[in-house]
Amino acid sequence: MIPTSFDYVAPTSVDEALSVLAEAGDDAKVLAGGQSLLPILRMRLNAPEKVVDLGRIEALRGVRDGGDHIAIGAMTPYCDIVDDALVREHALLLAKAVETVADPQIRHRGTVGGALVHADPAGDVGAPVLALEATLVVVGPGGERTVAASDFFQDLFETSVGDGELLTEIRIPKHTGWGASYEKFVRVSHQWSIVAVAATVRLDGGSIAEARIGLTNMGSTPLRATAVEQALVGKDVAGLAAACSAAAEGTNPPSDLNGDADYRRHLAGVLARRAVQKAMEG
Repeated sequence: MIPTSFDYVAPTSVDEALSVLAEAGDDAKVLAGGQSLLPILRMRLNAPEKVVDLGRIEALRGVRDGGDHIAIGAMTPYCDIVDDALVREHALLLAKAVETVADPQIRHRGTVGGALVHADPAGDVGAPVLALEATLVVVGPGGERTVAASDFFQDLFETSVGDGELLTEIRIPKHTGWGASYEKFVRVSHQWSIVAVAATVRLDGGSIAEARIGLTNMGSTPLRATAVEQALVGKDVAGLAAACSAAAEGTNPPSDLNGDADYRRHLAGVLARRAVQKAMEG
């Protein structure tokens, strides 16, 4: 199907983009990588009068060292995340998750910021960003504000980014030396996650000193498995199964053709154990 007609604008600065959005109001849609928006337009599930393409704003691309954190521009494509030395050293979990997204073509077009704002609970970026306790920078007519990842995801496809605002940067505290793994269950290659678990751990000797666990597609938003995180402290490999058995505690996973809620709850526990064990192995 062909989208309805719309005006196309490609600003070259954040200020210009904000000005265009302010003028267009509810009639505008923001285009990041386009991997989610373009199918929606083609199916005519949305018919904006103006599409604002952020692809020419170079200030929104790249990864930099922020001292106690790394800062990732919202328009940084997946492929740059996977290959970036800073990300792999200080936020390995994010690189591990992004490696599983679709295929190389998608990873060259899709952007980390676009995925976060789209907020699909089956997407593979939200859970690792949540587990890594990132802070997200949002800019709008009222200036710049920061939002903790725990407050960013509001509901299904809803975030704290308001009308006329843009997500510009993701700041991730350095998890240097932490092991990480992203275990994703799908029926066919390149599919959205039926369930996935993001795990990153810091070891002290052969046991876990700290753990961070994020869950994908176990509710209307990405989730933290805080009970598992607490249970893992002090555990070695032998204690993983018992500690990870509570991974689905407090979740509300969907039921669909890929599996019902109980099946997803079972998967969460299995994948959590696998993810933590692989993270412990480096």
